[in-house]
Amino acid sequence: MKSFVYQNLPARVVFGAGSLAQLPREMDALGAARALVLSTPGQRALAERVAGLLGERAAGIFDRAVMHVPIETAREAREVARQLGADCAVAIGGGSTTGLGKAIALDSGLPIVAIPTTYAGSEMTPIYGITEAGLKKTGKDPRVLPRTVLYDPELSLGLPVALSVTSGINAIAHAAEGLYAADSNPITDLMAEEGIAALGRALPRIHAQPTDAEARSDALYGAWLCGTVLGAVGMGLHHKLCHTLGGSFNLLHAETHTIVLPHALAYNAASAPQAMARIRRALGGASAAQAVHDLAKAHGAPVALRDIGMKAQDLDKACDIAMSHQYPNPRPLERAAIRRLLQDAFEGVRPS
Repeated sequence: MKSFVYQNLPARVVFGAGSLAQLPREMDALGAARALVLSTPGQRALAERVAGLLGERAAGIFDRAVMHVPIETAREAREVARQLGADCAVAIGGGSTTGLGKAIALDSGLPIVAIPTTYAGSEMTPIYGITEAGLKKTGKDPRVLPRTVLYDPELSLGLPVALSVTSGINAIAHAAEGLYAADSNPITDLMAEEGIAALGRALPRIHAQPTDAEARSDALYGAWLCGTVLGAVGMGLHHKLCHTLGGSFNLLHAETHTIVLPHALAYNAASAPQAMARIRRALGGASAAQAVHDLAKAHGAPVALRDIGMKAQDLDKACDIAMSHQYPNPRPLERAAIRRLLQDAFEGVRPS
């Protein structure tokens, strides 16, 4: 066995149907008295439900979370939190809302309680991303790791099937890259394979029956494990490409991950055979790349960047941005091969 370092992140997780009701108790445990509730505009009703549960302890609602956390939105939310005298943030929703909570915490140190309604997994990581002047900048800081996460599968029952599939494959991406990360270890490898397998079982059942409570629970469990992997080890080519495509071209986050992942796996396959074997074992299929592509296509997810708004004339620019910074990846970064990867993802071809 190789030598390794495993750093356990200090997050508290409350998992189970109906766990939203535990929010006041969890605020007590944090010593928090006034919560700013965060959401996207589309999830305002959920934010109001949370505020109602908190009663006088809800300082207010900020419902303008959007994809990729524009710096202007982050600054506005920080100022609202300051004006209202909030001593914690409650982020209910997906990665956009959790990301906004992290942007507030990065500046103020405000503790976050995250209540995921999708399978993004960002609630389990100290990773933040903020978009400024068309570039998405990411980093790690322990201040942005949510202090408590409430996983309530009932809150994901209304997540549309299409978004459930892409959100779930986004989570699979976290674990897949974790398996071939330079700082991977046996503990995160176990979490990664189990998380991928849980989502691989859950997503077809959700596609067949969106209100399958057990499938929703399995998917949230898988997302938790995959998010934990994302927070514990470094990421490679796949995540760098997706940050470029999302931050610079404003492509939908989960859909971009869904489309790019099979091609990133194919790019790295020969350089990370043990990781690919684990992914293939978790999902089935002839190869890891094809298994992910087939999971997406069979359940109605987009498989081509052109179908989510990417323009052919922007592929060269995307490649240039992706190549501008070096980062660990099993296979060295080769411009011609990455440009081919982007072309294949643009066209939606099945990886060979």
